[in-house]
Amino acid sequence: MTNSELNMKYDALTTLLGSLGSVVVAFSGGVDSTFLLYAAHEALGESVIAVTAFSPLIPVREETSAANYCASLGVRQIVIHPDPLSADGFTDNPTDRCYLCKKHIFTQILDIAAKEHMSAVTEGSNLDDDGDYRPGHRAIAELGIRSPLRECGFTKDDIRILSRRYGLPTWDKPAYACLASRIPYGEVITEQKLAMIDRAEQILIDRGFGQLRVRLHGDLARIELVPEEMERFMEPQMRESIYEELKKIGLVYITLDIKGYRTGSLNETLSD
Repeated sequence: MTNSELNMKYDALTTLLGSLGSVVVAFSGGVDSTFLLYAAHEALGESVIAVTAFSPLIPVREETSAANYCASLGVRQIVIHPDPLSADGFTDNPTDRCYLCKKHIFTQILDIAAKEHMSAVTEGSNLDDDGDYRPGHRAIAELGIRSPLRECGFTKDDIRILSRRYGLPTWDKPAYACLASRIPYGEVITEQKLAMIDRAEQILIDRGFGQLRVRLHGDLARIELVPEEMERFMEPQMRESIYEELKKIGLVYITLDIKGYRTGSLNETLSD
């Protein structure tokens, strides 16, 4: 896509956001919501509030980075602590788990928007999110949440290119999803499992690994890395140190997925 086309998309985005009058941005601190918050602030100035939902489903490291970005941008941030594990049926980990979670969280965000007299609630889905199984989109549609990036035709590459242009700290940030997405459908979700996954991924991040997932299959951890990082992982000293650290947090069997990192790998078990 040419710079001119990207400029036109960005202009369309800020025009759309400006037309809403005032918005709440559901802000996780990830690549998409950071870009959306930046554009909303450009379009609406002080008529923007970031609402960040922190729960056991979100890596601990994200809380500080999200708060720091809001402070640097001068956007008011409201932090909520919903408990998706209390949503009826969620911990059973059904295939529509994401729907249950999104409905639980965005219902609370809508309540905040009403109390703050904000015109709309927005979230950061983009066109590439349509390529995987995403039951959470149904909750977004049912609740009337706006998805300006998708509405204006933004892909993940578009967002990263413009994020880099505008100096956003997340332009090259690895993609992440909620920690529940590391647990196969049908396996019960517990706070203990989520904390174990969070700690396991942090151990790998602290050793310099970038885009990754630690999927939990009972007492077995399946590590997904991008292929170019596998060789470093398998260096004897690195492999042994990771093994020992992951054993300390309660993992029994530790494996490296030879196919490597890919989004939604647990959806591969779903039938068409």
